[in-house]
Amino acid sequence: MMKTIGIIGAGAAGLCGARHALAAAGMTPIVWEQSTKVGGTWVYTPELGKDKYGLPIHSSMYKNLKTNLPKETMAFPDFPFPDGEESFIHHTEVLKYLESYCDHFNIKPYIKFRHHVQEVSPVMKEESPPAWNVTVKDLETNVSSTTTCDALLICNGHYSIPRIPHIRNIDCFKGRKIHSHDYREPFLYKDDTVVILGAASSGLDICLEISGVARKVFLSHNQPVNHPSDFPANVEQVRGVVEATENGFNLMDGSHIEADVIMFCTGYEFSFPFLTKDCGITVEDNVVKPLYKHLIHSAYPSMAFIGIPFLVCPFPLFDFQVQLMLRAVAGMISLPSKVAMENDTRLDFEGRLLNGLPQRHFHRMGRFHWSYSDSLAEIAGLPGISTAVKSLFDEVHRRRRLELMTFRKAQYTLISSEKFDVLGSSYKK
Repeated sequence: MMKTIGIIGAGAAGLCGARHALAAAGMTPIVWEQSTKVGGTWVYTPELGKDKYGLPIHSSMYKNLKTNLPKETMAFPDFPFPDGEESFIHHTEVLKYLESYCDHFNIKPYIKFRHHVQEVSPVMKEESPPAWNVTVKDLETNVSSTTTCDALLICNGHYSIPRIPHIRNIDCFKGRKIHSHDYREPFLYKDDTVVILGAASSGLDICLEISGVARKVFLSHNQPVNHPSDFPANVEQVRGVVEATENGFNLMDGSHIEADVIMFCTGYEFSFPFLTKDCGITVEDNVVKPLYKHLIHSAYPSMAFIGIPFLVCPFPLFDFQVQLMLRAVAGMISLPSKVAMENDTRLDFEGRLLNGLPQRHFHRMGRFHWSYSDSLAEIAGLPGISTAVKSLFDEVHRRRRLELMTFRKAQYTLISSEKFDVLGSSYKK
């Protein structure tokens, strides 16, 4: 019997889900996307706040963003990026890639654009996992309808709902307060003194961009040591902010800085407002529960969340996650029992705590990325990521830490599954 695979979102994860559902025998995807085009977070808009339908602006893309991973590591395994001299490409090139992926696999006829998902609820069955009622509103006609799906892929993206930490007396600060979600161009910060709160990827990137026009940039973070790279002369690394004053901030080390702007580069919240309580999903301290392998609902394994892990190589990981889920839905592989899946998650969680990671970083992969992706490939019966891609990814991570201002100038070529070239030098693991 043909299975309907519901997919929420037509970003990279949703497109990947539809591509593999179309390739599977006995599956038909239906994709709901609230915007007018594919691409998700890669669709740039200068707009802030809400769109014409009163929905929050989804994308956190800023105008000048270039990838911090080379395109040679970013591609879906079965669809390489076009050849080109630059390895680190502008966000518009990534969007073109996703549009080409959509066209190549003829996904667009299965996407309902301008459809906003309002509610998801389970349709319980006696022995098998539930089906899912998905209620959506057609934003053009304002008419809602409900579709029943045999399985559901949640691909709504996780870079839209700003996470803003508590700072004592923040309302006293007379300067501007902004989250990186609303950052678009640097010219608004000309001659300002700006505090960038957070030194992960977006904080570092925006710090460098704003430093070109700002008078002074303070890069404020709670990392135990300073970032080892060189920075522009007007950038100073300082400790984390603990309290606001009218004109500045008190820091963890007892010092004080004055500023015109504070920008929160402090990440995003996982949010699934369309899931009813009966779906059994909770988010506690940035942990989505209960998920097996950060992916499959362990109580109701006909639902999966694509793209929850962060600090990863995203598109290849989406591909593993989607194929594992769809093979389980098709009966090509058997998932462990509910108890076994819950035990696996518990051991994973306890292991991360023993490695010094706080609970809120449970979905953070980093050094666990390759073992995680390899475990997905093994369960799904798929070949893993090549040695060359892994080695190149790790090499770029090292260069990004040590050469933040120049690492994007490097050009790479994958020679084989074992080798890549960097600036003419062959590297073999």
